[in-house]
Amino acid sequence: MKLDTKNLSQLPECVQRPLYDRKQVKQGIVHIGVGGFHRAHQAIYTERLLNRGKAREWGICGVGLRSEDRAMQEALASQDYLYTLYELGNSDNTQIQVVGVLGDFLLAEDGSEALIRKLADPETRIVSLTITEGGYCTDDSTGQFNANLPQIRHDLANPQQPETIFGFLSEALARRRAAGIKPFTVMSCDNLPHNGQVARNALLSFSRLRDAGLHDWIAANVSFPNAMVDRITPMTSDAHRSQLYEETGIEDAWPVVAEPFLQWVVEDKFCNGRPSWEEVGVQFTDDVTPYEEMKIRLLNGSHMAMAYLGALLGHRYAHEAMQDPQLQEFVRAYMDRDVAPLLAEVPGIDLEKYKSTLIKRFSNSAIYDQISRLCSDGSSKLPKFVLPTLLGQIESGADMRRTVLIIAAWCHYLRGFDEQGETYPILDPRAVSLQEAACAKERLVENFLGLEEVFGNKISASAAFVTTFRLQLERLQTLGVRTALELTMAKGIETDEKNFAAFI
Repeated sequence: MKLDTKNLSQLPECVQRPLYDRKQVKQGIVHIGVGGFHRAHQAIYTERLLNRGKAREWGICGVGLRSEDRAMQEALASQDYLYTLYELGNSDNTQIQVVGVLGDFLLAEDGSEALIRKLADPETRIVSLTITEGGYCTDDSTGQFNANLPQIRHDLANPQQPETIFGFLSEALARRRAAGIKPFTVMSCDNLPHNGQVARNALLSFSRLRDAGLHDWIAANVSFPNAMVDRITPMTSDAHRSQLYEETGIEDAWPVVAEPFLQWVVEDKFCNGRPSWEEVGVQFTDDVTPYEEMKIRLLNGSHMAMAYLGALLGHRYAHEAMQDPQLQEFVRAYMDRDVAPLLAEVPGIDLEKYKSTLIKRFSNSAIYDQISRLCSDGSSKLPKFVLPTLLGQIESGADMRRTVLIIAAWCHYLRGFDEQGETYPILDPRAVSLQEAACAKERLVENFLGLEEVFGNKISASAAFVTTFRLQLERLQTLGVRTALELTMAKGIETDEKNFAAFI
């Protein structure tokens, strides 16, 4: 049974379906970057409101800025923009829901003017983003907007035919300003520290180069709430599609698979209204900082701790890595001894319980979360997820051996093959330069740590870090992952060259 509007009434009783008239829903939200995470997270909160008979002015229009987005657009358009959320837990905790909140999907390459008009339309009151950590055109080492990128220079020269998110937002806001229309809120839903502030800095940097008056208007009138978003959403596989079909008879071109856990903490700073998401579980706050630091450093940072070491050992799924006692012990020790001591108190959160919940979530064998997904874009993820913890350890003089092992494992991973000799692709926009540095036959450590766009200059200036990094990388290269983990976790072992010589 193909998923589309006419077949909704024929869905099996175990499948939840939209309880509202989709034709009556206006599109108050435009979401840029429609992937699995958005469809399993923000869209679900809004769907819950619609199913309660509320938020009829807050339907979603999806947008794709990349040519790769066409496959998703075509898949969803073929089924009237309906899709299935397939929640999978370790036990019988399975929920299947057809979602109808998405009402349209525009592709920038099909015509920039149509997208600009949609963004400039008074009906659009929130523009939300999942454009990945690297999508903000920001230098990770300095936090500065990179105005010299070719696509940014194109948009500044051709404001009516933009290619980037900042070109589209600036042109739409310029038209709203000229027409006396209230601006929309720009809401980042990406895994970034202070994601709203990052979006604000990038858009203001772009608009300053385009038009000082527009810059000042945006700065004074547009809201950019910070948010902490959390749900593990693996890439949808053919196995997932087949499993869904076998259980329900639903033929969905692109269902989304997710764990049962769902969390969203948002600063209540919206300039043109918002849905009453607090009625369906969203937590609003004046300051999201402690929540986002907890989540990014503990969940995303621990994913990095698991992923690169796990990949080198030959694991291909997160639950396999967490079934490895040595890896699970390392990940929990990293949470307890490296990350947690540097976190501020998080209101309403039991940190010990939160860490235990993360281990349980990572161990979910039903969703088959791919290690390759976790390893991808390391040059953007590590500076945000792991390096803040490392910098705190450098400043305080704390033991950093576990944190450094994660970074050394990333370097070793960049060779492109595991300890069994099996190869894997390096999925990173900087893959070429990263591999050149990580595979250098001479001065490897200097070349790798010299990647300022990743490490900045504070980290490589720390003699203690450089010594520990050299030690951990040599352990991985000469002794392998198992022994490197054993030595790192051993009590009382000092991380210096003399002791390393004794070990080998």
